Amino acid sequence: MQVTNPFALTGRRILVTGASSGLGQAAAVAIAAMGGEVIGIGRDAARLERVGAELAAAGPAAHRMLRADLTDAAQREALLEQLGAPVQGVLHCAGISRLSPVRLMTENHLREVQAINFDAPVMLTQALLKRGLVAPGGSLVFVSSIAAHIGVAGVGAYSATKAALIAFVRCLAMEVVKRKIRANCLSPALVETPLLEATARVTGGLEDERKNYPLGFGKPEDVANAAVFLLSDASRWITGTTLVMDGGLTIS
Repeated sequence: MQVTNPFALTGRRILVTGASSGLGQAAAVAIAAMGGEVIGIGRDAARLERVGAELAAAGPAAHRMLRADLTDAAQREALLEQLGAPVQGVLHCAGISRLSPVRLMTENHLREVQAINFDAPVMLTQALLKRGLVAPGGSLVFVSSIAAHIGVAGVGAYSATKAALIAFVRCLAMEVVKRKIRANCLSPALVETPLLEATARVTGGLEDERKNYPLGFGKPEDVANAAVFLLSDASRWITGTTLVMDGGLTIS
């Protein structure tokens, strides 16, 4: 009897936003290693070039790296023109975190965080579906955050956008299920990325916070592996849900 790997992504084209750094980069590499063809999106051309070389080493597919600011409607349209054939998966990793207590929050702060974390992935998904660029049986994965589930001082706008993604995905899943397209979220807690390292330098360290994590902080590959799961047939019976990845934070 032939044994198949349900986690394999061979022959699948996967669009990954935020692919030039952090979680998006790690996920793109993991997808390539599982046989997927990555279409990586980012705003930094030099970083995209470096990640493109990493993808070529990870997997033999014809990966492409495309530069685009997804908050700009015209650039989203230009991106769609370059896609050609439908994709079998979309992983929305692009996002930003900005610190501001509510009493000091400005409208510009709120609009910037919302535009990048919520509006861009939602409108890109809308455009892909409208043009029939998500293949039947495809998978849509959005990266939310543990901040959507717990209270964290100073990140009200960020938390709100991540919670909005979860609510949006529940509705989206109901709309696309007739085409066997699935939609799910990942909600990671603190992950050891360059962004976390920069935060530690500003705050003077995160050792006290680390004690709240029974399994320690996450690694980018932890989130990347979960993304591969949700993009693959291994999760074919899962839609409209959110996978919390927090090293035991919320049970400790």
